Amino acid sequence: KTDRILMRRLAFSDVLPDPLEELSKEAVLEKDGSRFGVRSIQAGDRILTSRTRRDPDLDTVWTIEHLLKDTDDLRAFIQIPTLAIGGAPNISPVLETERAIGDSGIVMIDTPDPLCLAAMLFDMADYTVIASTENLLFRQLLDWFASVLIPRTEAVAKALPGRLWRIYGPEYASPPYLRPKLFREYVCEYVGPMVEIIHRYGGYARIHSHGNLKGILEDIISMNPDGLDPIEPPPQGDVELREVRDKYGKELVLFGNLEVSDIETLPTDLFAERVKRALEEGTAGEGRGFVLMPSAAPYGRKLSSLTLKNYEKMIELVESF
Repeated sequence: KTDRILMRRLAFSDVLPDPLEELSKEAVLEKDGSRFGVRSIQAGDRILTSRTRRDPDLDTVWTIEHLLKDTDDLRAFIQIPTLAIGGAPNISPVLETERAIGDSGIVMIDTPDPLCLAAMLFDMADYTVIASTENLLFRQLLDWFASVLIPRTEAVAKALPGRLWRIYGPEYASPPYLRPKLFREYVCEYVGPMVEIIHRYGGYARIHSHGNLKGILEDIISMNPDGLDPIEPPPQGDVELREVRDKYGKELVLFGNLEVSDIETLPTDLFAERVKRALEEGTAGEGRGFVLMPSAAPYGRKLSSLTLKNYEKMIELVESF
């Protein structure tokens, strides 16, 4: 009964979405039911290493050792030659999915921004310190990723015009992690051109940013996106959906603003009140549009009876709204 927005990432004929793929040596081992991955990259005279863990029946990959530990690692990393985009985008996964779902939904092209790719190389504590104190050095890292990501965005947008995109990563520069000035430097200067490219080929750009928004909403608007998600309510966020709708609803399609933790834990009668409030605030007054959706997917593969009941209640309330 719901409309579907299915996310798809795109590979090129000889360059995958991960720009580090061809530079890395990978090893995978199984232990106690979990899958551990080790990635090593030669950067000058340094060997950079990261380790990940994926547990059974989960789609979450935990980084247990990050690739970059300090500014010396960062300086070595940005000396690695960037990869040229090669070949044409492989658009068949998008086209095949569009044919399969028919008029029951749409496909959304999913892409990180340069900040997402950069920040994920560090432990969160190291990232916030280095991004705050080593501005010029960190900008070189963003430029390294942008040199791959911007041409890739244009190639995909040209091959698949008129599609919806989701750009994720701006939240890494949202308060309290970084001050708004750095959001403008680390996000707007890179995501703005991505949005412009998407628009050039008739597409629609949706910005994905969890957490606090109040201090960066004007900066998000300055990039001219078409949509924003997930607009988390307090206390996870710091702004009410009604406020965003009143100030920016004519410029943005708003997506949200249900917390997945509420779906998993709240009694159904209380959860229903959250749904009703989101529907009322998201459609109040004039606006470009509102899409009711959770902030994330449930953790794990098996839904509890309460989670399933709350999803069913959400659909029921939308249909009767």
